[in-house]
Amino acid sequence: MNAILGIDVGASGIKGALVDLDSGRLYGERFRVPTPQPSTPDAMAAAFGEIVDFFNYEGTIGCGFPAIVKNSTALSAANIDHGWIGRNIGEVFGKKGGTRVFATNDADAAGMAEMRYGIGKGEEGLVLLITIGTGLGSALFYKGMLVPNTELGHVLWKKGKSAELYCSSGARERMKISRKEWADRFNDYLLHLERLFTPDLFILGGGESKYFDSYRAQLTTKARVEPAKLLNNAGIIGAAAFAAEQ
Repeated sequence: MNAILGIDVGASGIKGALVDLDSGRLYGERFRVPTPQPSTPDAMAAAFGEIVDFFNYEGTIGCGFPAIVKNSTALSAANIDHGWIGRNIGEVFGKKGGTRVFATNDADAAGMAEMRYGIGKGEEGLVLLITIGTGLGSALFYKGMLVPNTELGHVLWKKGKSAELYCSSGARERMKISRKEWADRFNDYLLHLERLFTPDLFILGGGESKYFDSYRAQLTTKARVEPAKLLNNAGIIGAAAFAAEQ
């Protein structure tokens, strides 16, 4: 079996699993630990190491990380400790895990998984994946090629604040609004992105994708909108695929 450990680092949890790269499926169960608070590099490295130890894994690791990532270095920190800015993610996690770690933006990783194994497979037009969690992540593809680090969850929105403060899952929970009310807000956001990019397909991932059928009717874009086929495992699978490509 051609398997690599993929780890998806989020603002609330860090989860990992062995991924069969031939099928794009998890090999066995995934393991999750809470993201430390504060989410400093040292604290998160310890949590990362806990996952590596759980799988007794010694090979190459792929990591999806919630930041702009260039050459494995974090250039932003919207939902994690700002001590990450300027740090090499692969080096921080690699030292703790005792192995080689390749890091990429978490939404880009999820997008790679969906384009290779999921709902985006074979799509040749413009595809925009949005991950809906504590924040909003994005991954943009044209003819199957990734445009990295789009970070469209941070487009300026109501009163000049980031869109993710208006229509992420974190915003819904923080404002204690119903999923129906949240979906109207999220639809406004999708319509805005459609005006900017005119995509052929929106793919919705992250935790909120599990409830897609409950709000599907409220989404009014001309572009097709589909839930991620790999659901909340896309980040893990894409992280492993990214590491394999390196």
